[in-house]
Amino acid sequence: MTSNSPLIGIPERSDAAPGLAPAAKTDAEDGEISLLDLLILIFERKRIVLGTTAIFAVLAIIISLILPPRYTATVTLLPPQESSSMGGLASQLGNLGGMAALAGGGLGIKNPNDRYVAMLQSRTVEDAMVQRFGLMQEYQAKRLSDARKMFESHTTVEGNGKDGLIHVSVEDRDPGKASALANGYVDQFRDLSQHLAISEASQRRLFFQGELEQAKDNLVNAEQALAETEQKTGVIQPDSQARALIDSAASLRAQITAREVQIQGMQTYATAENSELIQAQKELAGLRAQLTRLGGSEDTGGNELMIPKGLIPKTGMEYVRKLRDVKYYETIFDILARQFEVAKLDEAKEGALIQVIDPAIVPDRRTFPKRGLIVIGATAVGFVLGLLIALCQAGLQRLKDDTESTQKLNLLLRSFSAKSR
Repeated sequence: MTSNSPLIGIPERSDAAPGLAPAAKTDAEDGEISLLDLLILIFERKRIVLGTTAIFAVLAIIISLILPPRYTATVTLLPPQESSSMGGLASQLGNLGGMAALAGGGLGIKNPNDRYVAMLQSRTVEDAMVQRFGLMQEYQAKRLSDARKMFESHTTVEGNGKDGLIHVSVEDRDPGKASALANGYVDQFRDLSQHLAISEASQRRLFFQGELEQAKDNLVNAEQALAETEQKTGVIQPDSQARALIDSAASLRAQITAREVQIQGMQTYATAENSELIQAQKELAGLRAQLTRLGGSEDTGGNELMIPKGLIPKTGMEYVRKLRDVKYYETIFDILARQFEVAKLDEAKEGALIQVIDPAIVPDRRTFPKRGLIVIGATAVGFVLGLLIALCQAGLQRLKDDTESTQKLNLLLRSFSAKSR
């Protein structure tokens, strides 16, 4: 029994070693592939990987050399700051100065640069750029709208930076043309802004300019009517007392008109309990009461001023009325003229609408194509594609080596061809 014990132990150890082989075969049969196996497969087919990578790199170099270069020119603009200096100048106009503050006011825009960016990108500016630089012929566009869209694709306008500036960038194949387009953008914007009231002072200036033109026309008409009356009645100069009454009535009517304009403007933003609005209404009521005591009315054109009997002959009554109209429109014209001058001074103090900090210069470096990035990106894509090709080839080879898998694949192909028939 003891002599058989070693013989019994040896087979037990010899049986244990062969028992490991089926486990290893099972792992291989399950299709598990380790990282080392993948590296072996790749190195066995390194020619495919390196060849594909080299082809993509060479193609990228050729394409980057063939692509036409583009240059970008940038102009940096400083938009005007929103401010108002009416507070200090309105006091020079007395009680009527409050009317000047009604034409402007804040526009409530969070970022003022957005307004100027939108104007730079407006259709008027872009169409002017297309026509000025002949971009329809350059882009070979049949319609103006097509040329405008192509121009927009080569232009960038940014105004949301932390520096508070506006940057206009234009891209073109010709570096000189790119700088000319960028600087021309500013010129076209200035041409547009000359016809628009953008800032607070320019809005007030435009408002009083229109009112002044209307008052001037009314004054001319009143003077012509007075001249016709002089020729018809023969009256040249009224009595001094009548002239004083006429001057007083005309001045009161002018002040009433100015106060009414001020109240109408205040009612657009102030409530009925506003102290300034209530004060202006009381002043208006006092002016109307004074005009009533003189016997006139601001609503009837001044044709009801009562002159004492015997002061002016009946033949001169028409002359008095026409003269009073002239005095009235003279007062209105004088008030509006002073307000218009104040607005022009404020507009001049604001300076230019936009100021050029850095004009566009001829770029000395191309911005497209970025050949280094193109070659690096294409090489990476070629390398990944080469790996995929190598792995797919190894997978197909494994299927061919496996008889069972090959039979299944052939069966699948036959079934597919039969269904397609």
